[in-house]
Amino acid sequence: MGIFKKINFGLRKTRKNVSGAIDNVLDSYTSIDQELFDELEEALVMGDVGVTTASEITLRLNDVVRKKGIKNPADVKSEIKEIVAEMLEGGEDMGLITIPSVILVIGVNGVGKTTTIGKLAARYKAEGKSVILAAADTFRAAAIDQLDVWAERAGVDIIKHKEGADPAAVIFDTISAAKARGSEIIICDTAGRLHNKKNLMDELGKIYRVIDRELPYSDREVLLVLDATTGQNAVNQAREFAKIAEITGIILTKLDGTARGGVVLSIKNDLKVPVKFIGVGEGIDDLQPFNPKAFAEGLFDDIPEDYVEDEIDLSKIKEDVEPSAEENEVAEVMNEIFEAISEIHQEEATEEASVVEEAPESEEEVIEDVAEEIPETPEASDEKEEPKKKKGFFGRLFG
Repeated sequence: MGIFKKINFGLRKTRKNVSGAIDNVLDSYTSIDQELFDELEEALVMGDVGVTTASEITLRLNDVVRKKGIKNPADVKSEIKEIVAEMLEGGEDMGLITIPSVILVIGVNGVGKTTTIGKLAARYKAEGKSVILAAADTFRAAAIDQLDVWAERAGVDIIKHKEGADPAAVIFDTISAAKARGSEIIICDTAGRLHNKKNLMDELGKIYRVIDRELPYSDREVLLVLDATTGQNAVNQAREFAKIAEITGIILTKLDGTARGGVVLSIKNDLKVPVKFIGVGEGIDDLQPFNPKAFAEGLFDDIPEDYVEDEIDLSKIKEDVEPSAEENEVAEVMNEIFEAISEIHQEEATEEASVVEEAPESEEEVIEDVAEEIPETPEASDEKEEPKKKKGFFGRLFG
């Protein structure tokens, strides 16, 4: 089953809730007036679209109806669909080009975060990419074990430490392994403890600094996993997480099991955060890239049974694929590049340092050096100040 059919099937409960209510409103009118727009707005709000977004949709609809001179209420539904598709467009593509690229997955416990990471790894593996997972949710042994099972199922590598270990240390070791193995995608699991924002913020900040230090030029995505069944509560979760992390995208899970799929519109329009993936089933291939057109179609219309489309085959993800000679050569070249970059950074740090520190004696000290770079306030001096190093993408968030 291709992406359009999967999304359409996954939205069947939401379609019945949203589209059904809109049909009832339109069937009750023989002409278009302000009362019709008011009832359409109410129907959208009841479909978990959100008050602000529902109001914007009806305002746009009013403008379109006036400009096109539409008189028949039956012709309004297609215009609503066009408006919805337009509102959802933008930012849904994953811009991962560098080798390696990093995906940091955050979200509260219970939303399907670990399972989503496993499905995401399987999808990239099926696309021919080499993937490595970082089990950085070290506060729950169950999370590590669950991710380990998914890594085996998807046929990808995983780096894990024992329960209670430093999450930043797991990320550090995963990045080192990715460089050595030429992995293209690093997917990092993190603890979901929104109830303690200070600890979570400190933990994420430490992880971000490790990534900035070890992979300063890598493409990154910070994806927040939300449970669609919670409706507008999912939007509230996104708002809270946005206060402590710069979210680049949303993964909305359990969309097939709820009539509240209209929350996608509220997330995209109210929070200005794009939806990257949606979960439309429990199967390993049921995590689908978000497609605005397919979602708008699925929200209002059933797809024809004879509809044919291309699809990605995830049935062979367990097979071991030996890298070709060309792939091995590329991996070696990339390793040499990363080693050269690391040497340049070390030389710059040596030139800028006024005092040469002794090398740390243990791996724990290495992690602390990497993760906790606390700038000191320079004292007044007649000597010329050394230029400050420019912070990376994540470093700017918590520097």
